Amino acid sequence: MWCTSAVPAIRESEAGGSLEPSELFSPSQKYQLLVYHADSLFHDKEYRNAVSKYTMALQQKKALSKTSKVRPSTGNSASTPQSQCLPSEIEVKYKMAECYTMLKQDKDAIAILDGIPSRQRTPKINMMLANLYKKAGQERPSVTSYKEVLRQCPLALDAILGLLSLSVKGAEVASMTMNVIQTVPNLDWLSVWIKAYAFVHTGDNSRAINTICSLEKKSLLRDNVDLLGSLADLYFRAGDNKNSVLKFEQAQMLDPYLIKGMDVYGYLLAREGRLEDVENLGCRLFNISDQHAEPWVVSGCHSFYSKRYSRALYLGAKAIQLNSNSVQALLLKGAALRNMGRVQEAIIHFREAIRLAPCRLDCYEGLIECYLASNSIREAMVMANNVYKTLGANAQTLTLLATVCLEDPVTQEKAKTLLDKALTQRPDYIKAVVKKAELLSREQKYEDGIALLRNALANQSDCVLHRILGDFLVAVNEYQEAMDQYSIALSLDPNDQKSLEGMQKMEKEESPTDATQEEDVDDMEGSGEEGDLEGSDSEAAQWADQEQWFGMQ
Repeated sequence: MWCTSAVPAIRESEAGGSLEPSELFSPSQKYQLLVYHADSLFHDKEYRNAVSKYTMALQQKKALSKTSKVRPSTGNSASTPQSQCLPSEIEVKYKMAECYTMLKQDKDAIAILDGIPSRQRTPKINMMLANLYKKAGQERPSVTSYKEVLRQCPLALDAILGLLSLSVKGAEVASMTMNVIQTVPNLDWLSVWIKAYAFVHTGDNSRAINTICSLEKKSLLRDNVDLLGSLADLYFRAGDNKNSVLKFEQAQMLDPYLIKGMDVYGYLLAREGRLEDVENLGCRLFNISDQHAEPWVVSGCHSFYSKRYSRALYLGAKAIQLNSNSVQALLLKGAALRNMGRVQEAIIHFREAIRLAPCRLDCYEGLIECYLASNSIREAMVMANNVYKTLGANAQTLTLLATVCLEDPVTQEKAKTLLDKALTQRPDYIKAVVKKAELLSREQKYEDGIALLRNALANQSDCVLHRILGDFLVAVNEYQEAMDQYSIALSLDPNDQKSLEGMQKMEKEESPTDATQEEDVDDMEGSGEEGDLEGSDSEAAQWADQEQWFGMQ
């Protein structure tokens, strides 16, 4: 309790009161009180004030060190325990760096930590330095700091992930943990774990998935929430949204308070049209913590897919404020800006997302969509070709390149070839099926399109595929089945506007027919007028308009 009353006493003396601090406390006690005061300010989120008090504490410690050098030890046994209990000067500098990071002053944080001699840096100081260097784009000192963490703590998994994310070879990282693997029992999984995440950071999603699945089968790591979350994220990156959602749900059941990865999960639910589930997820995450980016991103996805783009923009900005490295928040804000017509601002956000996650295809997709929206087809083509060369020729990169080729009449045949290759690799890849259907629609090959869509829907159910199948069926005059497909699409996503428009257009076309039939009955009863022929001409014109409308889709 004496600490609480001591701080005002110091303030009074500093303000010119009659009491001098030296009369109440020894220099070491004053140093302690300044640190305690700064700690309190830090926990109250008064970071600038805390930095000021930590600086005063370091000055007091410096003066205390000079005094102890001038005055020889008196042999007083009571002073020894007191000096041993003093807060560490290194710990004070670490707390100052924490304040600077909270204030987004990363350069000042690096400067403070760099001032600590290398031999005196603890693992957590090296870890913070490594993360700050990485954020600033200084890869070499970041790698050095991560390696120093591993030298002191060979089982520091975050340091291992940090090295792998900076393109350090998996074999080199594994060699740094080899001694501890051989000496500590039940650590045989660690080398496989490193191998798996090496695949993750090189963008080899299929091998990463297979390796993590093999890890998950081991008794020690069965039902491991972190592994399940990684697996869900990998399925998402590979375009397998169904398995991604299943793994996220499994992880969520094991840990109801899980926050990591829930932004991607919310995005997937929103894409499927499950907006009520997205809203419930957002509320649950806010009840856990509102100091993470994920709850704000989930709520932003709900707003975005409800076409409330201004609100989605605000929520995305709030998420970035909490975590500037949140890729999903950057993508959300970029998509909202693009849909609001602010394409150049959106491009900035997608580029930052690519910098943070160079192996995530959805970051490139967002940027390419911006280029296409601004008719910058050349830039879109260059970017799509770079992605194709960097991430390899898989179904996703082939489809992305084909999407850009479809925008230029000269490259239509190339788009067809690319889509055929993509569907050969993955016949169930929805984006490739959609683009191939778009191409067949342009060529008016509706029967081929129907066969393609039926084949894709044999083992999965997707709103967009059912809706496009409905469009194709209308084009070949299969109206009843088309209505059934629109109904299925709306059952999967009640907010799908295009399915609703298709159904409403069919209903409008059907209603004049019914009216004409009633007029025919009246005429047969003895009216003797030829209004039925006029009705038939009108009906034919309406169906002709309808065929033209579907041909434009």
